[in-house]
Amino acid sequence: MEWQPDEQGLQQVLQLLKDSQSPNTVTQRAVQQKLEQLNQFPDFNNYLIFVLTRLKTEDEPTRSLSGLILKNNVKAHYQNFPPAVADFIKQECLNSIGDPSPLIRATIGILITTIASKGELQTWPELLPQLCNLLNSEDYNTCEGSFGALQKICEDSSELLDSDALNRPLNIMIPKFLQFFKHCSPKIRSHAIACVNQFIIGRAQALMDNIDTFIESLFALAADEDPEVRKNVCRALVMLLEVRIDRLIPHMHSIIQYMLQRTQDPDENVALEACEFWLTLAEQPICKEMLSGHLMQLIPILVNGMKYSEIDIILLKGDVEEDEAVPDNEQDIKPRFHKSRTVTLQHEGGEGEEGEDDDDDEDDDDDTLSDWNLRKCSAAALDVLANVFRDDLLPHLLPLLKGLLFHPDWVIKESGILVLGAIAEGCMQGMVPYLPELIPHLIQCLCDKKALVRSIACWTLSRYAHWVVSQPPDSYLKPLMTELLKRILDSNKRVQEAACSAFATLEEEACTELVPYLSFILDTLVFAFGKYQHKNLLILYDAIGTLADSVGHHLNQPEYIQKLMPPLIAKWNELKDEDKDLFPLLECLSSVATALQSGFLPYCEPVYQRCVTLVQKTLAQAMVSRTPTPHAMYNQHPDQYEAPDKDFMIVALDLLSGLAEGLGGHVEQLVARSNIMTLLFQCMQDTMPEVRQSSFALLGDLTKACFLHVKPCIAEFMPILGLNLNPEFISVCNNATWAIGEISMQMGAEMQPYVGMVLPHLVEIINRPNTPKTLLENTAITIGRLGYVCPQEVAPQLQHFIRPWCSSLRNIRDNEEKDSAFRGICVMIGVNPAGVVQDFIFFCDAVASWVSPKDDLRDMFYKILHGFKDQVGEENWHQFSEQFPPLLKERLSACYGV
Repeated sequence: MEWQPDEQGLQQVLQLLKDSQSPNTVTQRAVQQKLEQLNQFPDFNNYLIFVLTRLKTEDEPTRSLSGLILKNNVKAHYQNFPPAVADFIKQECLNSIGDPSPLIRATIGILITTIASKGELQTWPELLPQLCNLLNSEDYNTCEGSFGALQKICEDSSELLDSDALNRPLNIMIPKFLQFFKHCSPKIRSHAIACVNQFIIGRAQALMDNIDTFIESLFALAADEDPEVRKNVCRALVMLLEVRIDRLIPHMHSIIQYMLQRTQDPDENVALEACEFWLTLAEQPICKEMLSGHLMQLIPILVNGMKYSEIDIILLKGDVEEDEAVPDNEQDIKPRFHKSRTVTLQHEGGEGEEGEDDDDDEDDDDDTLSDWNLRKCSAAALDVLANVFRDDLLPHLLPLLKGLLFHPDWVIKESGILVLGAIAEGCMQGMVPYLPELIPHLIQCLCDKKALVRSIACWTLSRYAHWVVSQPPDSYLKPLMTELLKRILDSNKRVQEAACSAFATLEEEACTELVPYLSFILDTLVFAFGKYQHKNLLILYDAIGTLADSVGHHLNQPEYIQKLMPPLIAKWNELKDEDKDLFPLLECLSSVATALQSGFLPYCEPVYQRCVTLVQKTLAQAMVSRTPTPHAMYNQHPDQYEAPDKDFMIVALDLLSGLAEGLGGHVEQLVARSNIMTLLFQCMQDTMPEVRQSSFALLGDLTKACFLHVKPCIAEFMPILGLNLNPEFISVCNNATWAIGEISMQMGAEMQPYVGMVLPHLVEIINRPNTPKTLLENTAITIGRLGYVCPQEVAPQLQHFIRPWCSSLRNIRDNEEKDSAFRGICVMIGVNPAGVVQDFIFFCDAVASWVSPKDDLRDMFYKILHGFKDQVGEENWHQFSEQFPPLLKERLSACYGV
């Protein structure tokens, strides 16, 4: 007997479906409750499928809704469906896949793939063969419905389909799909390509076996009149470029011609897919060779794609010039992620290595259109191509640029400014001769009457900040800064945002060049405080923090502190402990505290107290969420409860580090009056790596600032530090290593009981291939410091680490850390000279990397070099030193007379 609905039950279900379409929230709540009641009856799901597939008297939205509620039930508790119910649903889906309504067919397709991805591909063996059979149906609806379902299954289960688990159905499916590339219906052709496209990136064997047929079939569709088909053809070619470029190379000339046409397709979705081709090609080694002959055609097309479309301008409210008084829509504010503190060393010739943010994506003033569009894709493609072709791009670009940058139509002028910014990185050398004329023009564009021109000018100028700073300050830096500061106070929010970001970039480049203008800069930033809406306030914190990082102790002047601190502290007092805006504010204060040093003292107590409270609260909450709670929300979304709260603790730990570093010994009374050491003990054992990373940074900073409070805890802390010398978590390992070095310097000979628990790990890390540079350097410093305080324990290991040790420290600037580490090496060589004999040339090279060692360290070097020379004798030393590169030879003879 086939299942039949009960009339009364059916009416109840229909009423529920009608109610659930009501906008009234009270009705909605009642619907939710009713749904939960009905879900107690196993055959409720039969009613839902019945309405979807059989109840043709009802309107389509109601039938489709019935199917979507059923889909949610399948997702939530399919494993509890009685077999009879599951079978009825599966049978109904297959029987009705050819429903005359496209909406109903699509709903059934979604339902089928949901059941399939619940592990049912294995236990529903007839599904794929039946759907493939139905493709042969004469009835268009049946063919289209089956293809729609297959496309969804291919999207959701591509890996499973290409595995032995199902006896490799793709061997049949892929050749079958390829036959449909020639079907008379564009919708079917489009489904067929979309199905095959799911298997390109995973290099499914069945596709690789048919790759030439696939490529020929794609070429046959090149001129298809349907935009959806053209889009799928472009998408396929872009993925093949990544996966099987070898099969495309013979046809590359015609593919490029095709993509040049498609990038100008009247349908923007097709143009966007085609434009991805240039982005992908630019990452391939053969790009230069393949594209050189086509740049003349390609560059104007990309440049043309960089204009705002009319729809963009409407969405961006491009005609609204003043909106500073309009509060922000909270949904538009992207979550900010705090980047935990990592301890790095200063290098020769510049700043700490990883200070450079390379994530300033193309034209980031566009984030309200955060969906990827043709403008962004064209700009990104031009950027990567500029990095590939460098100045060879300019002959094709410069003739266009002049016309764009001075064009009367603001939309075209704006795109020219974007072009100029996009090529900044790749074509910088070739652009230099034009910059003296271009930069003043761009500075003028900062005053343009269109807000979108002003905002893009901010971004493009920031891309040339490096050059601006390299010129005499009065030529460009001063006029740029003056105008940029006015833009920070613009009446348009997008311009404020772009100006703040650009100013932060300028600060990083200019550093202390900004000191003469500090008063003027601070007046502007503080004025913006009172003016900004929510979203831009967060960017303003960043600009203030970057300023503090860039000018450092020059900020520590009473007049500057008087301007800057009151508004920051007012904000600090206004924000609640659970407000996410604390993140950027804490980061900003951390930079300010480090820069002001003793100047921060009057403000440190409430800031310190609050950080400790934040850590304590978070630890308490984490304890609660680890114990199983009956709290329903938590059980449904365990993942959402653990993570977000810990960010408060991480940011607070980092600000405490900033305070310890800035205040030095002054932090001692604060530590004495708090339980921070107990909290730190817990944080160091947290499950989340970022928490441990920040804990170890703070431990190192407290060790330097007030060791008397750290010392009583050393016996408990050292084993935890030893456990975290695991290079799988690079930043955790890096900070733990650095902290061990700082502790060694304070402990002196008392470090001896702990050498055994850390040294083997450190020696292993320094010898590992592919260890990141920062970690290698910190490991070398710490090994040197351990050896300095416990030479007897560390020196026997010399030959196991001396070579990588010397190589990793030769590029570090002269500083305290390098000094103590080299003293350690010298003491160890005294204890175990044999350990260094094999690799003595590396030691010589490392010694020569010092610019001006302190006198007593220079004496240590002198004694070792001369001792070695005397030991081996004049003749052998001469032979040995003949292997030195000329520069090394010169330095050693000039500085040490060997």
